[in-house]
Order: sequence, then C-alpha cells, then structure tokens
Amino acid sequence: MVAISRDTVDYLGKLSRIALSPEELDKFSPQLDGILRFVEKLKALPVREVPATAHLLKQSAPMREDRARPGFSPDQALQNAPEKEGPFFKVPPVIEAS
Repeated sequence: MVAISRDTVDYLGKLSRIALSPEELDKFSPQLDGILRFVEKLKALPVREVPATAHLLKQSAPMREDRARPGFSPDQALQNAPEKEGPFFKVPPVIEAS
C-alpha cells in the first residue's frame, strides 16, 4: 500500500475545495494513512462465511398513513432564506463554467 503523503492530502483538499493550512496537511497525512492501513487490515479478515446482516438489532419503524397536507406558500418558504431572487432561493454556483 502506498503511504498518504502531504502532497496527496493537499491534492485531495484542492479536489474537495477545502483550504488546508500547512499544519493541517502535516496533521491529516498520518491520520489518513492510519485509516487506510486499518482498512487494509479489515480487508484481510476472513468474512466469507459470515452471513450478511442488514441490521444488528431487530427494530421496526412505526408505519403511518400517507396523507396530503398543505405546504408552505412561496413567501413562507423564502422567509428565512439568506438570499433570494424573485420567488426562488439563490445559491452560490457549484459547477464551474468551462
């Protein structure tokens, strides 16, 4: 397994658009490396014979009847919006134009 270097953490931060300080890069590099080493150990466990389980505890959510209820008016929905444009929520762009 390849160790997670400071440069790799910096690259991942840039891909994720997370600004990381030099101190954070030094801190996160060994932490991420440790996490990946632990995952490698988990991969080596012999679990083929272990039956798959969706839930460890038998729990059920109470079912209720679906019924239509009146929703918010546009003014009510936008009441606490930090920014709005006409009857719409205004959000920062998330996709860069090429």
